[in-house]
Amino acid sequence: MAPGRFWRCCQRCVGWVPVLFIAFVGAWSYYAYVVELCVFTLSGNGENGKAVVYLVAFHLFFVMFVWSYWMTIFTSPASPSKEFYLSKSEREHYEKETSQEQQQEILRRTARDLPIYTTSGSRTIRYCERCQLIKPDRAHHCSACDTCILKMDHHCPWVNNCVGFSNYKFFLLFLLYSLLYCLFVATTVLQYFIKFWTNELTDTHAKFHVLFLFFVSAMFFVSVLSLFSYHCWLVGKNKTTIESFRAPTFSYGPDRNGFSLGCSKNWRQVFGNEKKYWLLPIFSSLGDGCSFPARLVGVDPEQASVPNQNEYARSIGSNQPFPTKPLSESKNRLLDSDSQWTENGSEEGPVRSGL
Repeated sequence: MAPGRFWRCCQRCVGWVPVLFIAFVGAWSYYAYVVELCVFTLSGNGENGKAVVYLVAFHLFFVMFVWSYWMTIFTSPASPSKEFYLSKSEREHYEKETSQEQQQEILRRTARDLPIYTTSGSRTIRYCERCQLIKPDRAHHCSACDTCILKMDHHCPWVNNCVGFSNYKFFLLFLLYSLLYCLFVATTVLQYFIKFWTNELTDTHAKFHVLFLFFVSAMFFVSVLSLFSYHCWLVGKNKTTIESFRAPTFSYGPDRNGFSLGCSKNWRQVFGNEKKYWLLPIFSSLGDGCSFPARLVGVDPEQASVPNQNEYARSIGSNQPFPTKPLSESKNRLLDSDSQWTENGSEEGPVRSGL
């Protein structure tokens, strides 16, 4: 086995360690709550009714927590469709060229019919040398997964997977149900934690589990709360973690809120239009992950700098449908023909487009 292949195999195995840790903590918390607290402690003290109510509510939160965690882990990250890959002849032509300017010209010609509205910070076509494809908007190459991921947010070691377009909703629900699960466990265990701590209850083997169950659930609640709050803010702004640190670049320049269509539309882009699916780990996100509505795409760049640009952008965004099959119909506005840029008042199309 080649050293590189062996190293990747070791990386994959080590990547499951955090997942196994979460699985172990989850399994232990189930045993500690159901057996040690509800069966031995509550039933042993004659609180059978309370034990039944606790068990029903506990299993509801536990099932949703496990379901959303499972979907986050085992939903394969979405990759760009074949339209974004260079053809064999284009790839050979690209590799033969030694001039970066000529290589960019090849990429420009290929990208004209693609729904691409962003460029790199240096105003060049975002091309992945590793995957040999033109990156769709908001897509990035993940070194851990060794592939380009649509609407990549981050690579999460706790799920051993990339969080992106295909599983971002599941990731948010995993955080939500983790919070609710920890909050429920901590609040219902608290009174028995106090009783064991003050020796009001008989010192049994359940004491250890109840004490640690409260500490662990409270600790995880605090840590997950900050992460969940941050991602709720990202969803409201229609940003990914990557975009919050590095603004996407459009034809009119970098714009941290370039994909924001207003809080309501931003949330629906992730959770979908049907509210009955919002709290279920079932895929309901809008679009195909390759193309996204942008608030100022197709707008005169001079209008992008007026004081009321946010209000104007929201009015533009409200009329933009979420793309489902953009590749067959859409026209790339960044790389459109010179005539369109001339109509918008530009004398040099490629320069105005930032390329």
